[in-house]
Amino acid sequence: MKILAVDTSASPVSAALLSDGALLGEFYLNIKTTHSQTLMPIVSALLSSSGTDIKDIDIFAVNVGPGSFTGVRIGTASVKGMSMPLGKPCAQISTLEAMAYSMPYSDGIVCAVMDARCSQVYNALFRLDGGEIERITEDRALSIEALAEDLGNYEEQIYLTGDGADICYKAFENKLPNIFLPPVNIRYQHAFGTALAAAKMAEEGRLVSSDELMPVYLRLPQAERELKERLAGNK
Repeated sequence: MKILAVDTSASPVSAALLSDGALLGEFYLNIKTTHSQTLMPIVSALLSSSGTDIKDIDIFAVNVGPGSFTGVRIGTASVKGMSMPLGKPCAQISTLEAMAYSMPYSDGIVCAVMDARCSQVYNALFRLDGGEIERITEDRALSIEALAEDLGNYEEQIYLTGDGADICYKAFENKLPNIFLPPVNIRYQHAFGTALAAAKMAEEGRLVSSDELMPVYLRLPQAERELKERLAGNK
């Protein structure tokens, strides 16, 4: 089973190719260029360099959110465009869950956290135990202070991962002695974790069609939030 996975949920962009659980290749860029310019070239390069025809892909996977509104839409639309003509199924993966699948190296709690601005983060907690991943919380948007309070309930080692990890580590390091900041090369979400999560989703029969594939937002886009605030102010 071949899985082509992409991630465009934050500043980096990546694509990975998994074949029966083995990583055939992965391309990762963090050059601040819009994903509409970089995603399809790296997908094309990945398929070409691995000698894989796109028709041989069995599952197309993408992180559908939370994350950058524009980035998530680019990734979702691109996967729809690749999978629909081939009639292949899709795996819509939580960005936060993909982070946990990128770190099955030590037992403890993975605190997947993305900077949501306005002193908030997108977050979910997962427990790692012997290579198995258990979701503890749903994906959520909450304040950094509320997250610190929640993490205080866990005595296990807590691994911060995601583009909000640095912010949270600085806020938590003097309050939570069991907080650990992993090396930068495994700290950010990338498509390999997306592919691993998609393989698990396929085992559980939770794939969707290209028509059903949709972005998942935990908050309204900024323009909509500002519009609602202006309308509320005019009442």
